[in-house]
Amino acid sequence: MGPEAHTEADTANITRTAHTAHTTDITDVTDTAEITVRRALELPALRRGLPEVLAGQDRLDRPVRWVHAGEVPHIASLLKGGELLLTTGLGLGTRPAEQRAFISDLADREITALVVELGSRFAALPSAMVDAARACGLPLIQLHREVPYVAVTEEIHTEIVNSHYTLLRRADDVVRRCTDVLLRGGGAPEVLRLLARFTGNPLCLEAPDGSPLYAAGPDCGGPADADPLQAWEGLRAAGLRVEVPGGGHGPDAVRAHLVLLPVNTPLTPVHRIAAERAAGLLAVVMLQSRQEEALAARGRGDFLADLAEGRITAAEAPGQARLLGFRPGTGPVLPVVMRLPSALPVPGGWALLAQTLREELMALGVPVLLGVRPVEGRVPVLVGLPECRTRTDVADRVAEALHAGVLRAGLDRRGARRPVVVVGTAGDWAAVGPGLRHAAEAACAAQGLPDRPWHDARRLDIELLLWRMREHQDLAEFVERAIGPLLAHDRGARQPLLPTLEAYLASAGRKAETARTLNVNRQTLYDRLARIAQLLGTDLDDPQTVLGLRLALRARRHTERA
Repeated sequence: MGPEAHTEADTANITRTAHTAHTTDITDVTDTAEITVRRALELPALRRGLPEVLAGQDRLDRPVRWVHAGEVPHIASLLKGGELLLTTGLGLGTRPAEQRAFISDLADREITALVVELGSRFAALPSAMVDAARACGLPLIQLHREVPYVAVTEEIHTEIVNSHYTLLRRADDVVRRCTDVLLRGGGAPEVLRLLARFTGNPLCLEAPDGSPLYAAGPDCGGPADADPLQAWEGLRAAGLRVEVPGGGHGPDAVRAHLVLLPVNTPLTPVHRIAAERAAGLLAVVMLQSRQEEALAARGRGDFLADLAEGRITAAEAPGQARLLGFRPGTGPVLPVVMRLPSALPVPGGWALLAQTLREELMALGVPVLLGVRPVEGRVPVLVGLPECRTRTDVADRVAEALHAGVLRAGLDRRGARRPVVVVGTAGDWAAVGPGLRHAAEAACAAQGLPDRPWHDARRLDIELLLWRMREHQDLAEFVERAIGPLLAHDRGARQPLLPTLEAYLASAGRKAETARTLNVNRQTLYDRLARIAQLLGTDLDDPQTVLGLRLALRARRHTERA
């Protein structure tokens, strides 16, 4: 997915489209009224009529969209559904068959409730009407005292308008918080997570082809929290779907779909209003930064992080990986982690990096699942190992592709260290999570090591152990005891001795090889080694001393970074 050029007209068009997507006219909405039949009966105007519920007692919590009063026989044909109908019964007919038909027509029209005022037409409602209402499940209420219909209408309509205002205010509040997140530098993932917390349900942003771009959950912290990706797979057909406008026409009219999933609680009207308004924000964000690939990569990164931390089991992982397009077959899976040396230098850097990395890895001809984790500055990858390829061969090619992607993205700055690539142990899905976690931690520990195309996680265990101890005062004290006098000498010396010790230990104590590495004669080397031994008060030929010095030099990198 390459960058696209957009004109000012495109931006104006998408802004207009986004506004249309989230503008809600309360007179046109049929499902946002929160006043119910039960609440209407509690209002003073109807309460003064001494209402008696004769049928539909179990349906008094149905929402009232509007109130209508009428006396014509075929009034059902004039209604839209959702109304509370007020009548004195003049249009109900005199025969039981006519009365049953009147009730049946109202029920078919999905009228919320029928309220009949006694006195003008009936002293009590006929049993035919009551039986028909019970059979249809239509709430039927009779009023024993006369009430002014205008007062009933005003009270209920005021409640409906107030409820709409409350809904819109709550939706505006969440959209305002989404806007604040964007102004503080957040992106679409942060907006989606905030919206998920507001609804109390997981949600998913889908590409136009129906594939998941990013799934977010409410993160309630409970053990019953559903995985957003699994929820999307199982409930996408039943979810509330809102279009994210694309600003164009035809295939470009819709950039994505926002799908709210009714997992923890039912979806309410305010959830729909908030989603429609948030869709407008997402449209502008996605237009400005072309975030589709970055969103998809962050979604895959979240899946890989959850897998590494054990939040996704080995049994669940293959199915979720297939939803994300990763089908490794029956062979082992190889975990790889690339860690960048510093923050990305340009806005939209993660989107560009995700795109170039995926293009380079796709050219390898092996199954690959690539994600990004911007907060940690790392790129986790799973690679399916074909039977005809060795781990080393695949690791070489994956590392080469990752470095090529970084270079193409313009992130390989002159003088900067290369990204660290760590390759874990290949295994089945039960081993993939721990392997990813090990590789990710090893990539942190490997920072500052000599540049290599890739590091084997199995050979970094000592570095990892020291890295985990980096904040312990004991580690810093160990470094100070082991090589402190040498470090103090070098801080003011014209000829530092630490490089000599490092070269000597790297050559396993072979003096001739050390002299060649340092490009000095043997006598000079002997003098330097003698001076080092004197400063440290130790014997450089003693194996335990050598081991301690090796560990101290390794630990020094981590204590200085801590």
